[in-house]
Amino acid sequence: MPHVITQACCNDASCVFACPVNCIHPTPDEPEFATSEMLYIDPDACVDCGACVRACPVDAIVPHTKVMTEQLPFVEINRSFYPERPAGVKLPPTSKLAPILPAAELHQRGKYPLTVAIVGSGPAAMYAADELLTQQGVLVNMFEKLPTPYGLVRAGVAPDHQRTKLATRLFDEISQRRGFQFFLNVEVGKHLSHTDLLQHHHAVLYASGALHDKRLEIDGMGLPGTGTATEIVGWYNGHPEFADVPVDLSCGRVVIVGNGNVALDVARILTADPDRLARTDIADYALAALRDSAVSEVVIVARRGPAASAFTLPELVGLTQTAEVVLDAQDHARVREDLTKVHDTLTRQKLEVLSKLGDASAPITRPRIRFAFELTPARVLGDGRCSAVEFTVTGTDEVQRIEAGMVLSSIGYHGTPIADLPFDEAAGVVPNEGGRVIDPATGERIPGAYVSGWIKRGTNGFIGSNKADSLKTIQTLAADYNADLLTEPIAGPRAIARLVHERQPDVIDAAGWKAIDKAEIVRGEAQDRPRVKFTRVPDMLEVVKDHADLPLLQNLLAALRRH
Repeated sequence: MPHVITQACCNDASCVFACPVNCIHPTPDEPEFATSEMLYIDPDACVDCGACVRACPVDAIVPHTKVMTEQLPFVEINRSFYPERPAGVKLPPTSKLAPILPAAELHQRGKYPLTVAIVGSGPAAMYAADELLTQQGVLVNMFEKLPTPYGLVRAGVAPDHQRTKLATRLFDEISQRRGFQFFLNVEVGKHLSHTDLLQHHHAVLYASGALHDKRLEIDGMGLPGTGTATEIVGWYNGHPEFADVPVDLSCGRVVIVGNGNVALDVARILTADPDRLARTDIADYALAALRDSAVSEVVIVARRGPAASAFTLPELVGLTQTAEVVLDAQDHARVREDLTKVHDTLTRQKLEVLSKLGDASAPITRPRIRFAFELTPARVLGDGRCSAVEFTVTGTDEVQRIEAGMVLSSIGYHGTPIADLPFDEAAGVVPNEGGRVIDPATGERIPGAYVSGWIKRGTNGFIGSNKADSLKTIQTLAADYNADLLTEPIAGPRAIARLVHERQPDVIDAAGWKAIDKAEIVRGEAQDRPRVKFTRVPDMLEVVKDHADLPLLQNLLAALRRH
């Protein structure tokens, strides 16, 4: 097999469009693309050209001769996506290139070039900016409430998944293009309103994600020691809003309710060797806490059985390569039973991995992870602090209790309402058609308002899933612009900068972000780490101030030398 896609796949389909023989699937125009856990290279159709390797933004594709031991399962995972065929027959047909989604076409009109405000700076926002800036003369102003950009790629991807974070290389390139401007440390809804943005732009595109957890509504959640997996993710990733989350790792066991990829990330970090994490960009305070941790077991609990697990196969394989993962005898039996009932390839592959896990009855010799299935949380117990979780065996009245000093819920994300826009509370999204915001009461479009990413479609997909999604929103926006449905800004393209500086003097531009980025990397070099993050906003502002003052100091010294 010439090339293999590994667990770092971001699903943005750059490799699909680069492939000259259409051997990478599913493609964005195929139904499976929206829900696929990763992309797959057909071993019989690949011609070993390497175009996909160069196109991949996260270095997830490797020649089969360079597959590392921990990546070996992905050889079969890639192969198994494709049906058996007679010798010499290559499917899909190699004479046809994968269709490339057409870029939006703009017909310049009005006094000012198309100017778009994008709220948020994560993958959906950056891919939207990428599509807009393919058109000559378009201006994009991006607003982010944090001093640093890139959303969950910076603050959500686990620190030991550094290859996935390589997506920021593409985002850096996009942000340096002509017509792009950052307004970081600026919160829309606080410093600027939707009306402010719409007065200075033809359109406002919200790509602010869905950062809030769905809450586990049982008695005892709220006791000290309880929380959400997202809070822990923000804590160990150095997100300024979560740097002060109280995390007490003096307990022997942690329970995580929910078994999606986020739960696996948190469990892996809480049981990882701190010396291995010391080579990542994990927050310094989190690394110190993990070095002193007394946690010996993290139990990942799911209401349903093994076949219904929410985690993806790539993440499960990655977890078993880096952590000790076990099942008790009852759950091993559940896995074996599901294997007799399930026939679809992907689920069977997950079950086969689970069937090979160790026995939970073995003595604990190092921090480990245990999966537990068919347990429905009933209440958290504790006197002043959580000490256990009580479950019922799903579908029965049988009660089971798991002792734990920390209980985290990881049952999904939910969108946050956006000021001045309608919101579907049940779905956690802004009502829209093709990314165009609509008033659900009337069905009419709300002029100039658009959405992309999770706030548009709900919390599904991966980093790269936002590429095709953002393209569709930009196509809708472009069609409205061409049809003269967007209102002309009241002032020139850069007038918004003056308003921002009046409302938020501590605004950070691209140069300020570059200064923070460089300072973090320099701090990391001293410790043989990719970066050491700033986790406090005042510290970031100080770096930006020092950077801004440096040219003034240099000019002053030069003037003194001349005299």
